[in-house]
Amino acid sequence: MRILITGGSGFIGSNFIRYMSGKYPSYELINFDKLTYSGNINNLSGLDNKNYKFIKGDICDKELLREVIKEGDVVVNFAAETHVDNSILDPGIFVMTNVLGVQSLLDVTRERKAKLFVQISTDEVYGSLDFSQKSSLEHHPLNPSSPYSASKAAAEMLCLACIKTFNQPIVITRSSNNFGPYQFPEKIIPLFVTNLLDGKKVPLYGDGRNIRDWIYVLDNCEAIDFVIHKGEPGEIYNVGGGNEIPNRELTKKILKEVGKGESFIELVEDRLGHDLRYSLDSSKINSLGWRPRFEFDKALKDTIEWYKNNKNWWEPLKYGSGRRTL
Repeated sequence: MRILITGGSGFIGSNFIRYMSGKYPSYELINFDKLTYSGNINNLSGLDNKNYKFIKGDICDKELLREVIKEGDVVVNFAAETHVDNSILDPGIFVMTNVLGVQSLLDVTRERKAKLFVQISTDEVYGSLDFSQKSSLEHHPLNPSSPYSASKAAAEMLCLACIKTFNQPIVITRSSNNFGPYQFPEKIIPLFVTNLLDGKKVPLYGDGRNIRDWIYVLDNCEAIDFVIHKGEPGEIYNVGGGNEIPNRELTKKILKEVGKGESFIELVEDRLGHDLRYSLDSSKINSLGWRPRFEFDKALKDTIEWYKNNKNWWEPLKYGSGRRTL
């Protein structure tokens, strides 16, 4: 099988390539990545696979995509701007990559007769739930709150249109919050861990009561692998970890693992339009045979250990020349 992974040098994409390379050494894996600030070629350093290839490129570049995508390919799209705070500051970049880029991929994969297009989406497209509401199901209406989640919802609408109009073989996955190695240190877990390792406080939004469902990145990689091989084209699959936890409780777990007290929490002004709660009902993909394997507390501890042992990876990203100070 030949798989084109767009955004393969990012957090989830690079973990997916490592996972697939280990499980399917005979598969041809093509990493197509623009290498924006959060795309890091070092995420795949040491990967020993003669069937792996990197191509630098932008998913908005149709001519280059036509050169890369072949008939019968499976195309998995991780390429996206993902940080909500950045989308509030500059929504246009998110529309360019997350909407127009997906349209380019849809056009070329259809033109080249790709076997399958997998759009990696997010639980954030459902919008905010209150504490009493049941978990989101795939048929529930989308109600995005931020420019980021709106751009991901728009990309899904384009995918659904191509399914209905062209009968294009497409699958959409909506996962909960991923965590694990190689996550850029602007997201809450790596940001808080690296701050604490440097003796800095952690900026907790509002009162910290916002709830997220967490999934270890390798569980999500296994779910995407599962969908590629056993999913049904035209379907949407929720991929949740089943680990709903308020941000304040998550922060306390991180503090405990790093050996810091609650005096290291700094409450900051809440994010604009901050969603209260995300929660996924993953019974659809569970009924097909996939379930998360990794226990949350153990995976969180392992993730924190990874950042402790890999300062040479995250320090240049956090403080290096040309990078934002986080």
